[in-house]
Amino acid sequence: MLFQIQNSPFSPVLVDRLLSTIMALLPAPHETATTTTLKHPHTTHPYRNRTHSPDELVDLAIASHIARILKRSRIGGDESFFIADLGQILRQHRRWTLNMPGIRPYYAVKCNPDPPFLRVLSELGTGFDCASIAELRLVLSLGVDPARILFANPCKAPAAVSFAHEAGVLRTTFDNIDELDTIKTYMPDAQLLLRIYANDESAFICLSEKFGAPLDTTEELLERAWELGLNVIGVSFHVGTGATNPASFCKAIKDARTAFTQATRIGFHPQILDIGGGFQDDCFETMAPVLREAIRSEFPEGVTTIAEPGRFFARSVYTLVCRVISRRRQLGNAAVSGVPDMLYQNDGVYGNFMNVIMEKEVMVPYLVKKEGRNLLVKSKGENPGKDGQAGSHRYSIWGPTCDSTDCVVREVTFNSEVRVGDWLKYKNMGAYTSTTATQFNGFSSTYDTFYVNSESLIDF
Repeated sequence: MLFQIQNSPFSPVLVDRLLSTIMALLPAPHETATTTTLKHPHTTHPYRNRTHSPDELVDLAIASHIARILKRSRIGGDESFFIADLGQILRQHRRWTLNMPGIRPYYAVKCNPDPPFLRVLSELGTGFDCASIAELRLVLSLGVDPARILFANPCKAPAAVSFAHEAGVLRTTFDNIDELDTIKTYMPDAQLLLRIYANDESAFICLSEKFGAPLDTTEELLERAWELGLNVIGVSFHVGTGATNPASFCKAIKDARTAFTQATRIGFHPQILDIGGGFQDDCFETMAPVLREAIRSEFPEGVTTIAEPGRFFARSVYTLVCRVISRRRQLGNAAVSGVPDMLYQNDGVYGNFMNVIMEKEVMVPYLVKKEGRNLLVKSKGENPGKDGQAGSHRYSIWGPTCDSTDCVVREVTFNSEVRVGDWLKYKNMGAYTSTTATQFNGFSSTYDTFYVNSESLIDF
């Protein structure tokens, strides 16, 4: 067995531990390992080859799994499936370490709670941001030290506070008076972070309407915490999911400095700044230096800075593959006027494509060529295919439910005809996909996941 991580910033001991973890997650090819903590079973994939790029490795896994499905039945299964490249987690961790040195990530479990994914993050030394009893149980079941968990829900049920306390998870957030009373009753030795109001209006989902204490209330909240004998150790904020404006982070950091000063004046000794999540993959390198400079200018040495990234780590790890289950070719006036033909696939906005509704995400499908071929026909006129009729083919893509809201892609053009039984690949499907899937209209919310590891060179 060979193992190599190119340009790795990790120690040999950590690399060995990480290899052991990854290999423990990968039983023999074609075996299936199930878990009771998630909605979907997990199956491994055996590909490890130095001659393939990460994308090629994922494509090989796709081709192999499709071949197995078709071998079992020409009709195929009803569910879409994921390919997860565990090596991508390491690459994202390198990016974080390079661009956010000294800022420890606490991965937001709500984004994607897949246990193999969480195990690799744990081995890399990340902390975890949990918001419910179920998420706490999941992370603790992986052997994570409770001290590495932040119960980052400012408004918790008494039962949740009590569970966390019994489990040894003492670090949590608050943003209102009643929460302080609950914490005093069920977790009197809590290590508290005051969550302040922050907002990026350009974010996909703004959280400020629901969480965060405005600055004109923070001093009163801190005084109440002092009266109750509670311990405030820091300040947190979250500018919103999918933030793109660095100015929103800078303002929140300045406001956090004000709250720090208030807490110190009252008698607390705050030491932790939590800058939340919202980090976007495509603008991370431009945002990071602005955040670093804002933190440096507002906070002295000795203050520990943490963050709560979710999609930054999870989104690019997972690729989703769906099957075309029906097709509607336009006739009559619709055909004359150029209305795109309609494809219906076995997954939609009530399944793994909820982000189309929640975050207005524009999905980009790739057409998988016919069985036996590993290459993909890309959309938007790239790489013409030889299957079906050649030329430009325009489609809209719909999910399987009987709801007209269930539209995944309004219009896409392929250079190959798409037929019933064909497969479509969607990259970057690891964030808020399976975790938000429903069983609406009786369709399954269980999905197989197959794992590859593009960072290791392994002979089986």
